[in-house]
Amino acid sequence: MVGAARPGAPATAPAGAGAEADAAVLPVAAPESEVETSGVVARVMLESPLPQLDRLFDYLVPVALVPDARPGVRVKVPLRSAGRTARGYIVELTPHVPGERALSELDEVVSPLPVLTPEVWALARRLADRAAGSACDIVRLAIPPRFVRVEKAFLARQAAADSTARAAAVTPTAFALTGYSGSDGMHLAEAGARSAIDAIATVTAVRASGDQQHTQGQDAAGQQSVGQHTVGQHTVGHWALTIAELATAVHRGGESVIVAVPDYRDQLAVEQALENLGAGDAIVRLDARQARNERYANFLTALDGDPHIVVGNRSSIYAPVSHLGQIIVWDEGDSLQSEPLAPYVHLRDAALVRQEQSGCRLAFVSHSRSTDIERLVELGFLHPVFPAPRYLPRVLPTAEQDDADAPQNAARIPTAAWQAARRALEQGPVLVQVARPGYAPVLACQSCGHPAACTVCGGPLHVHRAGERPSCTLCGAIAANWSCSHCHGTTFRFASIGAGRTADELGRAFPGTRVIVSDGERTVLTVDDKPALVVATRGAEPVAEGGYRAVLLLDGPRMLARESLRVAEDCLRWWSNAIALSAPRAPNVLVGVGGDLAKALVTWQQEMVASAELADRRALRFPPAVRLATVTGAADTVANALTELERLVTEAEWAKMDTLGPVPTGDGMVRAIVRFDYAVGASVARHLRALVVKNATTRRSKTGSGPGFRPPPTLRVRLDDSEIME
Repeated sequence: MVGAARPGAPATAPAGAGAEADAAVLPVAAPESEVETSGVVARVMLESPLPQLDRLFDYLVPVALVPDARPGVRVKVPLRSAGRTARGYIVELTPHVPGERALSELDEVVSPLPVLTPEVWALARRLADRAAGSACDIVRLAIPPRFVRVEKAFLARQAAADSTARAAAVTPTAFALTGYSGSDGMHLAEAGARSAIDAIATVTAVRASGDQQHTQGQDAAGQQSVGQHTVGQHTVGHWALTIAELATAVHRGGESVIVAVPDYRDQLAVEQALENLGAGDAIVRLDARQARNERYANFLTALDGDPHIVVGNRSSIYAPVSHLGQIIVWDEGDSLQSEPLAPYVHLRDAALVRQEQSGCRLAFVSHSRSTDIERLVELGFLHPVFPAPRYLPRVLPTAEQDDADAPQNAARIPTAAWQAARRALEQGPVLVQVARPGYAPVLACQSCGHPAACTVCGGPLHVHRAGERPSCTLCGAIAANWSCSHCHGTTFRFASIGAGRTADELGRAFPGTRVIVSDGERTVLTVDDKPALVVATRGAEPVAEGGYRAVLLLDGPRMLARESLRVAEDCLRWWSNAIALSAPRAPNVLVGVGGDLAKALVTWQQEMVASAELADRRALRFPPAVRLATVTGAADTVANALTELERLVTEAEWAKMDTLGPVPTGDGMVRAIVRFDYAVGASVARHLRALVVKNATTRRSKTGSGPGFRPPPTLRVRLDDSEIME
């Protein structure tokens, strides 16, 4: 086992100790006189993936390192075995009592710059405990790798600035935005209560007061804005202008703002809108596309104590800004807002916890509401804000036509869609949204219809571009002399048509018309107002100058065929975001989809679908009505873990829990699902974390090679994974 050399007592708040320990702030160092007589103890968080090391270790600070040893600085400390060292962060300093216990000394203060702020540490600890994970995994997302040259330049700028002006406290200013409103069907929900993330269904809502209700004002001008605006030489969606107006107003009040968006397209739109409002100098960009040294430089800028507007992807929620006054999350239902790295904390949950700890305002902005946000709205923790006047696009669902089953109306692009596109092309661009990128993403046997599989590895076959021979999506082998393993047929057919094939077909149907393809491989951010057919995959739609004159939403039934708890709300969000790009009163043709989804788009009341979905989830006990944890590992390990979990919780807690499975996962492992109410979430997470630590420290038989080989842990736990059907 790896550990500190002769470590002292563990932290008073080991992993899973609950929210009580999270409330503590990082203390300052002991007075110099006390340091000289009794020494200083640094409580250090180690940078280690081992779950058993997810606690604070005590180290004695040598006298020479006392001036630089401050809470939040990077340090190097010794470990117990083989003279090894580890890196970490000082979380707090406490006086050392002589004779109490023997402690190892810090090896080195790597940098005197405190980069782990008390607020970010408290946030990381709380989120890790809630997700049964390690705080260091979240700190790794929050703090970029160090660059010495960048850090020296930052310290030089700080030394040259007026220290008195820098130390002056900025008093948060309460204010009201009397002329602020959403537009283009954009919905906004604001946080209005504390502990919203772990609210139970019986809680009494505590409404927001004072400046937390500032976004509920009506549009003083009473005007309806279109879905996109020309900002300088750029065209951005009105949602970006709305976010920029809110962020600018808060920043002018002397407070910092964090704007978290799914991807670089949204980030660029927000930055352009902020620059148009004169807030360009306040922007601090934090995202994964930056060069590592640039990201670290911007991180240090956010750390300098001045109010900033941080714009970035999901990890920007951990930005170490001072005087945080507002968090804005755009399109929180996007899958990119879910962290793919352990402990898999969703941006929404991180934003809710940070709002609770800092007391700032929190706004979720979107065109379509997720079931998670709907739950918080129904509980009263979030206050919905709608456009004023109410936005109502022109949506035409072909499935609701009088003769929807007629051959001309049952095609992939029915007659109504063709006619709408033809008329709209006389005025400007037309958007065609499709489900899949590529040319022919899926091939099937012409004779029996069975999916075509590679004869080498069994992977699916596809056609990447027009005129190309079919190849395997996994191994890349060309399908020469292919024959179907079921009927021995030798010819293919397109089982799925992608953006490239759709563009070819539309180009032949509308000769002389520009055809633009936008997907993951071909990035198109904006298009002009001249006639063009823009074929885009969901999420990759460019913004058109003046709005699209028509929007065709294809492949709706195929999108809805995906097995997922969130398929309905995801499709509704994809279609709503595309419709929001249309010009006022432009036709938006929804192909092949009717019922409640079509009704919600026609009336632009997506919250009806979210409410109905949430009611179904409550009846079936699925997220977000309840929380769940997936327990994956060897069959005996999972069975033992479930047995121990039942033994650890109380009878009252077990009455609010149930399990599904275990079932095989296909890789020799099994997976069980533990469902539990929010009221017992902290207890379940704590016990599951204890089981993970126990499994990681249990000796197992060695089956590998080499004297240093140690079998990996055989138990994995993930909380709040809503995609359990995939």
